[in-house]
Amino acid sequence: MKPWLLRKSICIIVAILVAAPLLSQTAVWKADVSAASVKFTTSAPFGKVTGSLTGLQIYLSFDESNPGSGSISASVDPKTVDTGISLRNTHLREKEEFFNTSKYPLIAFKSLVIKKGASGYVADGNLTIKAVTRYISIPFTCTKTDKKAVFKGQFTIDANDYNVGKGARPVTVYFEIPASQ
Repeated sequence: MKPWLLRKSICIIVAILVAAPLLSQTAVWKADVSAASVKFTTSAPFGKVTGSLTGLQIYLSFDESNPGSGSISASVDPKTVDTGISLRNTHLREKEEFFNTSKYPLIAFKSLVIKKGASGYVADGNLTIKAVTRYISIPFTCTKTDKKAVFKGQFTIDANDYNVGKGARPVTVYFEIPASQ
């Protein structure tokens, strides 16, 4: 092989190797955390309890055409729990039986894999509450327009699995996160 042809071939190979990761990068979305909502419902001895959490921090890398290349890392601040009843909020925030936010300041999720689901996508990963980590699957949808999207979903956990509440019941979490590129 002629030296100039070898150099040219090497340059082309190097250019492809350098450009390939840049072309296949998954889109990173910037969440509008002030417009995002994280809500929950559960049942209690005297009826249904609804509430919300704020303080969302999220890293969201997602591409609809290649969901497996994405990742999600999110947390909420349990000190922000709000059920509309201040005494209940104080108990949820301060009591060891519930969130004990001075000892456990974050509720966090980290995806391990994102894949296509039956009606959208599923993020499989680890949810940590009160230093207890469990593997869960979170189904969600992505409604995209131009460079904006809304990520929306819900999942149910057993609060007992995370040492939250005595004889606790299932808790359903709903989220809606607007984001832009």
